[in-house]
Amino acid sequence: MLSSKEIRKRFIQFFEDKGHKFVPSSPVVPADDPSLLFTNAGMNQFKDIFLGVKKKDCDSAVNSQKCIRVSGKHNDLEEVGVDTYHHTFFEMLGNWSFDSYFKEESIRWAWQLLTEVYGIDETKLYATVFSGDESDGSEYDKEAAELWPKVTGIPVERVLSFGRKDNFWEMGETGPCGPSSEIHIDLGDEMCDMKHIPGHKCGVNAGCARFIELWNLVFIQFNRQSDGTLKLLKAKYIDTGLGLERLTAVLQGKPSNYDTDLFTPLIKEISEMANIKYTRSLTEKTDIAMRVVADHVRALSFAITDGAVPSNDGRGYVLRRILRRASRFGRVLELKEPFIYKLVPTLIELMGDAFPEIKQRQEFVETVIESEEKSFNRTLDRGLEIFETAAGKSEKYISGEDTFKLYDTYGFPLDLTELLAREKGLDIDRDGFEKLMEQQRQRARAAKKESGLIGKLEGEELPETDDREKYLTENCKAKILGFAGADGFRGEGELRNTEEKTAVLLDKTCCYAESGGQIGDSGEIRGDNFVFEIEKTEKIGHSVLHQGKILEGKAKVGDVVEVTVSGERNSSRKNHTATHLLQWALKKVMGESITQQGSLVCPDYLRFDFTCSKALSNEQISEVEELVNRKIFADSPVTCSTMPIDEAKKLGATALFGEKYGDTVRLISIGRDEDESYENAFSKELCGGTHVSRTSQIGGFKIIKEESISAGVRRITALTGRALIEYFSEREKVIEELCFKLKVPFHQLSERTDKLISENKKLKKEIKDAGKQGGGGNVREEADKAIENAKDIAGAKIIAAHVKCGDNKQLRECADSIKKRCESLAALLVTSAGGKVMMVAAVSEDLIKKGIKAGDIVKQAAPAVGGGGGGRPDMAQAGGKDASGIPNALKAAEEYAASKLE
Repeated sequence: MLSSKEIRKRFIQFFEDKGHKFVPSSPVVPADDPSLLFTNAGMNQFKDIFLGVKKKDCDSAVNSQKCIRVSGKHNDLEEVGVDTYHHTFFEMLGNWSFDSYFKEESIRWAWQLLTEVYGIDETKLYATVFSGDESDGSEYDKEAAELWPKVTGIPVERVLSFGRKDNFWEMGETGPCGPSSEIHIDLGDEMCDMKHIPGHKCGVNAGCARFIELWNLVFIQFNRQSDGTLKLLKAKYIDTGLGLERLTAVLQGKPSNYDTDLFTPLIKEISEMANIKYTRSLTEKTDIAMRVVADHVRALSFAITDGAVPSNDGRGYVLRRILRRASRFGRVLELKEPFIYKLVPTLIELMGDAFPEIKQRQEFVETVIESEEKSFNRTLDRGLEIFETAAGKSEKYISGEDTFKLYDTYGFPLDLTELLAREKGLDIDRDGFEKLMEQQRQRARAAKKESGLIGKLEGEELPETDDREKYLTENCKAKILGFAGADGFRGEGELRNTEEKTAVLLDKTCCYAESGGQIGDSGEIRGDNFVFEIEKTEKIGHSVLHQGKILEGKAKVGDVVEVTVSGERNSSRKNHTATHLLQWALKKVMGESITQQGSLVCPDYLRFDFTCSKALSNEQISEVEELVNRKIFADSPVTCSTMPIDEAKKLGATALFGEKYGDTVRLISIGRDEDESYENAFSKELCGGTHVSRTSQIGGFKIIKEESISAGVRRITALTGRALIEYFSEREKVIEELCFKLKVPFHQLSERTDKLISENKKLKKEIKDAGKQGGGGNVREEADKAIENAKDIAGAKIIAAHVKCGDNKQLRECADSIKKRCESLAALLVTSAGGKVMMVAAVSEDLIKKGIKAGDIVKQAAPAVGGGGGGRPDMAQAGGKDASGIPNALKAAEEYAASKLE
């Protein structure tokens, strides 16, 4: 029996032998695709090639791509663990052709790999092709239908045709698309899970588990136009996907993906933790729980490895949902303490060789998961209280509003609320819940539409911009190639000052477009008849968008213009080089395990996010600052080199995990001159940003904030250059003002401040002590008096006392004092001060069980003083304005309590 490792290896080797370049999996967290929460298909990292905005660096490729899918028709999170095949994380084996081969080779090689390399019985295989669609004029894929029997020998009757739903792939409403062919396998009559349905007939795409899709071959040959019509592409592409989990189940002869060696070690570990046997049942709650946890730890570990962390929005929120679902199913297994993080070592044994990055970040992954588990355990307890309240509102169901609140606020997966409701004999208002979910989705879609020009222009053919001068100068001549706005790109016409949210595209530019954490340049474009203010610079593919507005005149396509970058570029340079110094210093102080999670470089400040399980101490922050400033004052050289990425890696260059790099990269070195060895450089990073030429130009460095932004991730905000001078100048003014007000010289300011703090504490204590006398009575003394005058009824002490306390706080302290000294107690304490009446009721647990509740006591007593109140069964408070009614209030409380005990 082939292991999953061998299955993966043979797939990659097969296509490498066919001349394909092995491309490592891209991270599951897309580095530069805001349209995706997670990488969900092998083609994601090649999307720009299909769109024509990136040039191919090979003719054909093969890889095993890490994917996460948590929504969509076939990827319902609530189904994971309930059946045999739904997963949040999976591997997609795939091969691609970028106009080097097409349908014939794709079909031949897929068949050859399945039948000859993997040894699958070809009589069990079926092929499907696209049947055509009259609505848009797309034709029956006759070419593929004829190729299948010709190339593979498969009988014609096992080549079936289906419509758009099953056999046509599209990237979006417009753009690259094409027909597909799928290879299905017949697993045998015993695998049918729909025999109980009258009239069901097993078959390809018939819905049962007997026939399953193995491999999808997509033939990208068309470009969908905005009017819905199809236009042939100049280049043709192949994009295929073969799920490793499903293939492994077939080759290992397992009825469930969870029974393969991709999952069994994890399930075995969970079973041992819980001391519960796994029986492979589809209905047993504990078996479902083990499958959920085994699946979810994979998604969590790889997502966190690749840069995502649980949070309250976006992909972070999705991760939080996944983790909370796994944690709640842990409760089904009686695993109430954090345990998911303990599964990470087992996962690394399974997949660490194929994806070494998870080994490198093991400690970080475990820290984040454990922290989030602890946090949810606290939230879960609060959420269960909310659920109990919601369950008490109706004898039939939990409302849609309460179900959504539990889901959205307390992270309760829908199936958790359903499970809890069933245990109480209740349903949930699913329709109401779905209505609120759809409203949330609409808000998200509306927010996405506001994503700016980049989102509107994706997929359009834009002219390329030569931006090499961004590293050389801050002023250059260029020619206008077109304008882009809400209506898309236009390569002709004029731009007037009435138009807003517009971008100018040039043949070349010296502006730096936003990337790598550095914000884009601002500046101006000036022509003979106009001035255009550049507010920000962004890039899509090879096209640079100078976004802003016309200040005067009008511009037209073909105008020769002058581009000037604003003076803020110099500040960005300083901050970017300082960011490199900061990362170097953090590794020195906190250890080499520190890795960058993100950064922001702008003219005013720099921000750096990094992995670290605890806050930096003041001493560590000072040490980091000192290291950075030493290198600044040392006037170290900063040099830039361009080289192949493999050479840069050999030199030990630091790369931002998840960032896409081409075959040629830009290396920023600090500490070596151009003619010196790279060994002399103390910092080496792959970077496309702008930098100073020597560190002394930074001027200085100061950390102004260090904080946590999520579990296991810290953020440092720092200043350099002009902003640093302004920072110290503001603080100098404050210090001078304090010295003036306190009438002390600077060197005595700290001592004088300490003295003031000490005096303030002393005065506060004196006021507090005086207050405890509360209108002449000491809290302890008042409690003693109340207990002394208590009535004993049926073994319980009934207290209704007018005490001398100055405020509600002292009144509660008095009640607490009495409660601690009386095992069985029902008490009402009343005081008056400043024209107000205050009362507190306290009841012991044993009397609560007999029906006496503190809230009911104050409800009986408060009307006598013209007031009202309420609270918990054990403690409640009320108030009023009529002190003359206090005797009646005390009498009412005493009679109520006595009546419950008689």
